[in-house]
Amino acid sequence: MNRLYKTLIFNKQVSLSVLDTTELCQRARDIHSLEPAAAKTLGELLTCGAYMAGCLKSEKGAVSITIKAGENSGTASVSGDVNLHMRGYIDGNAGGRLAGGFMTVVKDDGFFRPFTGASELISDDVSENMEHYFELSEQIFTKVRVAAKFDGEKCIAAGGVVMQILPGAGADVEKAVVDKMNSIGDIAADIAQLGAEGVVKKFFSEETAGAYSYITEPQYKCNCSREKISALLATMDRAELEDILKEQGEISVHCHYCNTDYKFGQEDIDYIEKLRQNKV
Repeated sequence: MNRLYKTLIFNKQVSLSVLDTTELCQRARDIHSLEPAAAKTLGELLTCGAYMAGCLKSEKGAVSITIKAGENSGTASVSGDVNLHMRGYIDGNAGGRLAGGFMTVVKDDGFFRPFTGASELISDDVSENMEHYFELSEQIFTKVRVAAKFDGEKCIAAGGVVMQILPGAGADVEKAVVDKMNSIGDIAADIAQLGAEGVVKKFFSEETAGAYSYITEPQYKCNCSREKISALLATMDRAELEDILKEQGEISVHCHYCNTDYKFGQEDIDYIEKLRQNKV
């Protein structure tokens, strides 16, 4: 079962998150029928997205991570909300490569305007890119170690550890965080054997002794629906919809996140017109 374990360590100067996202990543692979390399990259991005979603405070909070990679690489996008309902997709033809482009993060915590940050991709490694993003765009010292391991179509294990220094932390805390992260080897192997709670006990038992912590459960859940797509189509003129129907025989809308096709015919256009006129 997916897990996000959160607590404070090093005298409440560092936030610790440990994730087990194995089932989440398996679901993503199955929905998109991805090859192992692409499934690995998407799984690691979903793990980072679940971490960020777990930091949201507002009931309307949402976060998205979008990758636009360079030549011979791919594109990817993951998003989630405060309930840790996660979704994502990746260009499966790029073999999971994400080098040479940019990462954009949008955080909407329901207050004022959303925060948007961006950074250049510095490697194909998701953990390195996320650390670079936090350092460059949010100016927060953050250590990230995420991994998703696949054997063919099966996700053996996925998850990670994220440590982020809080404001006012002492000068010695950064070294302690680096040393602690360096003590962790193959995080996927540890997640497979121990799960999130087991990783906490193995590497952080001393730091978390007596500390308050909580556990949530990320899951793959798209927020699209036929009703929402109908409302989107209602922003178009009826004449436009009629033209599409005449030319293509149907109106088809594809959701990249859950790989679902929504198809609409003449009766649906009549309903959509009523939506536009607020008659339903």
